[in-house]
Amino acid sequence: MDTVYAALGDRVLVGGSGTGWDDCLLGHDIECVAAGAAEPARAFVGTADAGLQRTTGGGATWESVLDAGDRVTSATVSSQDPDMVWAGTEPSAVYRSTDGGETWTERPGLTDLDTASRWSFPPRPHTHHVRWLALAPDDPAQVYAAIEAGAFIRSPDGGETWVDHPDGARRDNHTLSTHPDAPDRVYTAAGDGFALSADRGATWTHPQDGLAHRYVWGLAVHPDDPDRVVVSAASGPQSAHSTHGESYVYRWDGERWTQSMDGLPGPGGLARPVLATDPDGSFLVLTNHGLFQSNRGDAWTRHDLDGGDWPSDYEQVPSGLAVI
Repeated sequence: MDTVYAALGDRVLVGGSGTGWDDCLLGHDIECVAAGAAEPARAFVGTADAGLQRTTGGGATWESVLDAGDRVTSATVSSQDPDMVWAGTEPSAVYRSTDGGETWTERPGLTDLDTASRWSFPPRPHTHHVRWLALAPDDPAQVYAAIEAGAFIRSPDGGETWVDHPDGARRDNHTLSTHPDAPDRVYTAAGDGFALSADRGATWTHPQDGLAHRYVWGLAVHPDDPDRVVVSAASGPQSAHSTHGESYVYRWDGERWTQSMDGLPGPGGLARPVLATDPDGSFLVLTNHGLFQSNRGDAWTRHDLDGGDWPSDYEQVPSGLAVI
């Protein structure tokens, strides 16, 4: 890996192979992080207090590039076009940039959908947000959006129009993923369980065999195998979102789930881990106890970049991970 952007609650850690961590955006309320392999020095961080922040210097300096809604809760960079960047907010809205974040346009019609009247984020029941955005790997005009809480929605045309929540889709979606070797697939980790679509989000199946904890948050799919999936899960939101709670990591081999805790801290005292993949072909998981790596999700080894202990200031609920 060349660069890691690890988002905690009040800062973003930036590091690379053979280096330690640099604290960035210290003191901000961090929601998400996104970066693209084509521009490793450029990253986007959504915050609850300072809009969407962008660095073009690997974290050395940051600037606000989108101030929309109360919170910027999601961001993604197209794997096909590094200048195409998407962001989601609270209240729920989706924005697109085609020039690397210099300018933005809101994609219309999101809250005109029939199910929008039922969207609600429970701690703040009169609002909701776009928790995750993903793009089809073979067609960046196909956009998938996770509304927390209430819907999975999609657009076939770059956000010009939106298709409402289909029967069988999860409603409390947290993390979405796609895979270049199976471009019709969409994966979701949701508060009401894991789900998989084989037709770009139109219909869904719910592989749960072996998944004993159904409040699912983190999600990553192995770069070389669309049937190799890891998720983080807990018994419920109170356990997942607390450093005093209990969370687990599971792996899926295309048929059933198996707990994958070998080498990881916890499950007691493990907050919801967030997951990503390494360009070299492995999984990474960011926890409140450090960063860990696994080739196939079977066993994990600590991968703190400076080789030292995880400082107590970093013992926070993770909010995002981008590895490029």
